[in-house]
Amino acid sequence: MSRYLATEADTLALGAELARGLQPGMVVYLAGDLGTGKTTFARGLLRGLGYAGKVKSPTFNLVELYKVSRLYLYHFDFYRFDDPRELADAGFREYFNPDSVCLVEWPEKAAAGLPAADVRVSMRVAGTGRQVEIFADTEAGRSCVAHLEH
Repeated sequence: MSRYLATEADTLALGAELARGLQPGMVVYLAGDLGTGKTTFARGLLRGLGYAGKVKSPTFNLVELYKVSRLYLYHFDFYRFDDPRELADAGFREYFNPDSVCLVEWPEKAAAGLPAADVRVSMRVAGTGRQVEIFADTEAGRSCVAHLEH
């Protein structure tokens, strides 16, 4: 699925739309260069789940935990990783479990140690907006993304 997002509000809205299909155990990758809107998308997703607090990029903490409605959502940012083995060293593997949703920015920085994504969101600057491609790689991912196409 592909969409052009002209404004920040469009990015927030798409995140909120995707949130409706999330289920515990899912892994969502957010890929794109700096400034493409990954954290804005994550904020929209969290708003769609009913989270009203502050949403910040986990670049310096590496992970932010949000307890929202029916699930635990871990928002990771692996931008500062230099080696995929750092994921194991950081002790994050146990967060990827059947009871949580893991939202991962910069998944390529920890690729060897990450579980496969259910949904991959790829973002890039396009003119004054953003072009977003969303891929569903599992049955859970296809179920999550299916309502976006309607």
